[in-house]
Amino acid sequence: MATQMIRRPLLIATVVGLIMGDLTTGLMIGATLEVMWMGIGNVGAYSAPDMITGTAIGTALGISSGGVATAVALAVPTSLLAQQLLVLYKSGIIALNPIAKGMAEEGDFDKLFRINYLPMVIVFLIRAVPTFLAIFLGAAVIDQVVNALPEVVVNGLNAAGKIIPAVGIGLLMQMMIKKAELWAFLICGFALAVYLGLSVLAITLISLPMAILYDMAAQAKEASKAAAAAAPGPDNTEEGGYDL
Repeated sequence: MATQMIRRPLLIATVVGLIMGDLTTGLMIGATLEVMWMGIGNVGAYSAPDMITGTAIGTALGISSGGVATAVALAVPTSLLAQQLLVLYKSGIIALNPIAKGMAEEGDFDKLFRINYLPMVIVFLIRAVPTFLAIFLGAAVIDQVVNALPEVVVNGLNAAGKIIPAVGIGLLMQMMIKKAELWAFLICGFALAVYLGLSVLAITLISLPMAILYDMAAQAKEASKAAAAAAPGPDNTEEGGYDL
């Protein structure tokens, strides 16, 4: 899970902004795309839009040509295109399974280890080549392509850019409130934002120690239950469960 976090839009856009000399815009774009794709992920056989490619291309071209709105408008279609390429890639590498199985049966683990390099190179090219071409051709060419799109398509992308953040937050909330006690945190955050007018950073700094204390209390409760179950007593003796 930790390695997945370095592939999030917030970090990718920040690095791209740092490289291009506009860290502020990179952070703004990254925060926007992070909220937009917060609840999106691969579930089962479903492949989510490729946030890595979409963020890299959208941030680079957004910084060079128009800011956050342009970045979001470019990130969505490029992530969907990369998604289709990744689906083709995942479907194609299935052919390596019989080869890997034969190596495993023969006990040739060195070759079995090296065969993993091929998928790594392919997935690198799937992301690197479109990103390079988009940035090499420049924002002007991308703008021409975007301007050539029908108005109904552009309007649809703009609407999607406004709806998707709400969907992402909704998915995140759906996971968060599965436990009844987590409703208290939701209500607390809402009150801090609406009635006290605190910023996201202030709410985060207040919520962090509360979350740590909650986790410590939950772990202590589980440990207490485990200790009670393991401790000898009337119900835990050898004859405790029987009416002799």
